[in-house]
Amino acid sequence: MYYPMKRNITGIHHITALASDPAKNLDFYTGVLGLRFIKKTVNFDAPDVYHLYYGDEAGSPGSILTFFPYEGIRRGSHGKGLVNTTTFSVPLDSIGFWEERLKRFGVPHKDAQERLGNEVFIYFEDPDGLGLELVFNEHDPRPGFTYGHIPAEHAIRGFFSAEIWAGGYERTAALLTNQMDHVLIAEQGNRFRFAATDAPGNYIDILVPNASGNGMSGAGTIHHLAFSTPDEETQLIARRRIAERMLNPTPVIDRQYFKSIYFREPSGVLFEVATEAPGFAVDEPAESLGEGLMLPPRYEPFRPQLEKSLPALKLNLEAYQ
Repeated sequence: MYYPMKRNITGIHHITALASDPAKNLDFYTGVLGLRFIKKTVNFDAPDVYHLYYGDEAGSPGSILTFFPYEGIRRGSHGKGLVNTTTFSVPLDSIGFWEERLKRFGVPHKDAQERLGNEVFIYFEDPDGLGLELVFNEHDPRPGFTYGHIPAEHAIRGFFSAEIWAGGYERTAALLTNQMDHVLIAEQGNRFRFAATDAPGNYIDILVPNASGNGMSGAGTIHHLAFSTPDEETQLIARRRIAERMLNPTPVIDRQYFKSIYFREPSGVLFEVATEAPGFAVDEPAESLGEGLMLPPRYEPFRPQLEKSLPALKLNLEAYQ
């Protein structure tokens, strides 16, 4: 498989979704799934709403799932023009552990299935209906959360892939391969898999469903899919290439933990290109990530009001041992 020697896009950086209840969201992703709570901040564009980040022990690109929890927001629906399924990578011999765990905590799920040869996965949904999968594989060297309540040998390693539903795959595929350094690495029926780096955490699947309307944004849907770029120089190169495709990327925006550009791909999904640095330890020590409410400098004068208006959140891991 040929990959460009110099890649401006290297894989998935993070995935951001919408939720309705921040406390239930925190319980599910830290408690049931055992992800580390790595950052509690606010939506930089709407500071009266949390922005919650979950990931691996270090908050590494390729592991970061984030949420804007708007209390009382209507539930969205799966369909074309959305990332409908976010998949996590877990060890191959963890099937029994996760089947029992999902059953124990009352999470409805489908029986284990196979696709693309021998890729084994289990589909389930979070409390808002967000489509999730565990993909069981032996090709992921990333470590699990070493001191979490999920045994390290069964812990989630990070993402495996993200699944986009599209009316046709050709235009999104052309963007990925011509401007975003991806190559087609597998296909089966109406599923086409692309990767900038052929490793778990970086796969983009385009699914062309036989019968599906357009998706509707709301709780339980993905807001945007972010790709990783090494630094600010490669980000600007990526931005120029995307602009040449007439996709109107935004200027570079400082998101405190990375710098970002945004644009919509041909199927309608909001894409982001985010830098790897500076990372989540820029404003709190790595050993205490997620413990305090972290605000960008422009919102610090409003901390008292925000701390009073935002709902209280507390980790409740004991109930999920």
